[in-house]
Amino acid sequence: MVYRNFQDIRLSALGMGAMRLPVIAGEDSRIDTEKAEQMVGYAMEHGINYYDTAWGYHSGNSELVMGKALEKYPRDSFFLADKFPGYDLSNMDKVEEIFEEQLKKCRVEYFDFYLFHNVCEMNIDAYLDPQYGIYDYLIAQKKAGRIRHLGFSAHGSYDVIKRFLDAYGKDMEFCQLQINYLDWKFQGGKEKVDLLNEWNIPVWVMEPLRGGRLASLAEKDEAVLKELRPQEEIPAWAFRFLQTIPSVTMVLSGMSSMEQLQANIHTYSEDKPLDEKEMGTLLGIASGMLEKKTLPCTACHYCVSHCPQELDIPQLLALYNEHCFSDGGFIAPMALSSYPKDKLPGACVGCGSCEAVCPQQIKIPEAMKDFAQKLNL
Repeated sequence: MVYRNFQDIRLSALGMGAMRLPVIAGEDSRIDTEKAEQMVGYAMEHGINYYDTAWGYHSGNSELVMGKALEKYPRDSFFLADKFPGYDLSNMDKVEEIFEEQLKKCRVEYFDFYLFHNVCEMNIDAYLDPQYGIYDYLIAQKKAGRIRHLGFSAHGSYDVIKRFLDAYGKDMEFCQLQINYLDWKFQGGKEKVDLLNEWNIPVWVMEPLRGGRLASLAEKDEAVLKELRPQEEIPAWAFRFLQTIPSVTMVLSGMSSMEQLQANIHTYSEDKPLDEKEMGTLLGIASGMLEKKTLPCTACHYCVSHCPQELDIPQLLALYNEHCFSDGGFIAPMALSSYPKDKLPGACVGCGSCEAVCPQQIKIPEAMKDFAQKLNL
């Protein structure tokens, strides 16, 4: 197992995420406890020492199962991460109640790592609002030793992350981002990592395989990669990409089967970062994947100055692209929930002024109409 140094501790470079544990009959809330415990046992035996769970995973059952599975091992033999569920605004005034319950569910007296969960457009105001006391409470728990390391995860934009850092960055020890070779440009992953580098905050990675989308590729793309590294399995390329980014300390993989766990542990038996040619090839494949399902907006903003509704068209198109490429998902609805009604895609009047000045000749009114229909906005 490859290890990384984080402050004064040694972390396995691969962590076990508990969002996609094996389930019974396809029901997300019914974790197959026996299989999950077997996976934890195998992970412990093969050098994984970092385990990540959260309040909402598997309808609240992930913490229970992980607590039971890890209880068998000495407390100093693993590092456990949990998160405050700010993705649900109704939780904002319940930080103490939830934190105490999480400790009980996980059967521990402290968390090695604890995160503000999913900092994004929807909740940034609430996270920064002192009336809820979230920051103050978590800092107090850290001082009391019940949180050893405090950080945050984010699905929000660069600007949202910067705003959070400007407020709390001096106390953040790590940040968990969705980073993979597809989202390196698509979701501005590189710019977000660069921002964290400015703060000297190490990167934790979630969704390295983008929910399994990068576990297999088009036949022609796989052939290109096999020519470069004949012995490398396709999913391993996603991890090799992350091994190439210096500030990436922890890579979390939500593994649903023993086979996936074994394959990932095999990959992390060694560091094999990409060279310049391999990196260029992989990012080229990502661009090709995106071109098939996304609009070629370059965010030139010519359209904005011609929109009578003053819509942020480039940002709306970016969210539209994310929603279309992912065949749905939560990111676009989550971001748009913070928008005023008159700035949503449904506010487009279809005048075509934007399309007339678009260098990429994007049919913007059609995209706005389709977006509004997809999300009922």
